[in-house]
Amino acid sequence: MRGITKRFPGVVANADVSLAIRPGEIHALLGENGAGKSTLVKIIYGILQPDEGEVRWNGTPMIIPNPHAARALGIGMVFQHFSLFEAMTVLENVAIGLDSPEKPSKLAERIRGVSAAYGLPLDPLRDVHTLSVGERQRIEIVRCLLLEPKLLIMDEPTSVLTPQEVGRLFETLRKLAAEGCSILYISHKLAEIKALCDRATILRGGRVVGGCDPKVETASSMASLMLGAQIKPLARRATTALGPSRLVVGGLDLPADTPHGIGLRGISLDVRAGEILGIAGVAGNGQNELFLALSGERTVETPGTIMIDNTRVGHLGAERRRALGLCAVPEERNGHAAVPEFSLVDNAVLSGHRREKLLAGGLIRAGRALDFATRIIKSFDVRTPGPGAAASSLSGGNLQKFIVGREILQKPGVLVVSQPTWGVDAGAASAIHAALLSLTSEGSAIVVISQDLDELLAISDRIAVINVGVLSAARPTASVSLEELGLLMGGMHEADVAKAASPEREMADAP
Repeated sequence: MRGITKRFPGVVANADVSLAIRPGEIHALLGENGAGKSTLVKIIYGILQPDEGEVRWNGTPMIIPNPHAARALGIGMVFQHFSLFEAMTVLENVAIGLDSPEKPSKLAERIRGVSAAYGLPLDPLRDVHTLSVGERQRIEIVRCLLLEPKLLIMDEPTSVLTPQEVGRLFETLRKLAAEGCSILYISHKLAEIKALCDRATILRGGRVVGGCDPKVETASSMASLMLGAQIKPLARRATTALGPSRLVVGGLDLPADTPHGIGLRGISLDVRAGEILGIAGVAGNGQNELFLALSGERTVETPGTIMIDNTRVGHLGAERRRALGLCAVPEERNGHAAVPEFSLVDNAVLSGHRREKLLAGGLIRAGRALDFATRIIKSFDVRTPGPGAAASSLSGGNLQKFIVGREILQKPGVLVVSQPTWGVDAGAASAIHAALLSLTSEGSAIVVISQDLDELLAISDRIAVINVGVLSAARPTASVSLEELGLLMGGMHEADVAKAASPEREMADAP
């Protein structure tokens, strides 16, 4: 790519960007949220056209008018958000994504062959809605691999994967690179970039500001190159006495609401004022069901099963729980946490109207709503043309910052947040973590549901693991190891985990 420039109303997404990817290399594209990464790869894949500059493919100037033309050249892309039909089979989803699908029996055979060859096992006849998140991502990858790509673009491919699945994905990518496939890899997880990538190009404000060899950099130095400043290390507050229990759940049972959903069984937890309780687990083990139960989007018949500040709320819906001091950030930002077509002001009103007093007589107080949205944008450095911009116009990371900020600035007594830093850059993640810790210093009780173990270990006071709808006992973060968490996430019982971990612990304690 040479001199690529792309403008949108009110913003220059890419400004004179040049980028070269060599055959067989794994090349990282780094930058904070809003740096222009997604725009650039959409130009490569033919979704967008540049206003200036040229794209060269194997030395030949090329116009890539659409994704069909990109695939014909040998360019494949795995998007951060899956494009799958859940009611259809793996085979049907793969066929839809191919420009020239084969006979079903032959295509099924090819899917099995490619998935086995690259360590991404898939059953072509399985319905997508029965698969885990990690298995769904395999479909996207295998669909690309069937095209035998010469360039594979991957946008945040590990954001929904377990550590074990990440390891298998990296093995696949290294094998592809060894066979001559070039890989353009976008991720905010800098430790992954260091472990996987050969070179990196760094964008800031839509411009290339440099490059580096990730293997000789540290995660901290790469973050500094991305942001143009040093990231302040997360400062944990001094250990203080916790306040009274603010969120108490006792013996929560909740049947699955779909044939393939996960039911909750005997969930009990107690979160005190000034505390963060982290909940780890492999995707699809009841995290979403637990979030819905805590937020009030699903209710239970026994009111006392869930208590907020000694008030029984199990039977109360989300709006009435918010009135009692609970705020919530769901995992899915588009459609659940925000309405894409609404402006940021309207999205601020959706959940903040009561606590921020944004309504009067059933009418929106426009000035207060605008002030609240503006305060969120400024406090959380949301990159946007303004509060009137549609939520859909923001990058994923910037929309995440807006949603998290919207709830934190309401100063909730209890905050339940799922995947708080999904898709945000290192600087934004650090700012969100600091804001959560600041909230606890004011007496809030926080539940953080996350697949990022490093995140949970950094900010949680205690950690529990959810597996097949059952929550383990919460343990102090300082006394739990990654090995123990991994075993619990894999379904091992707590007593067995203690036995499995004890020999290594004895060796670690030996002189």
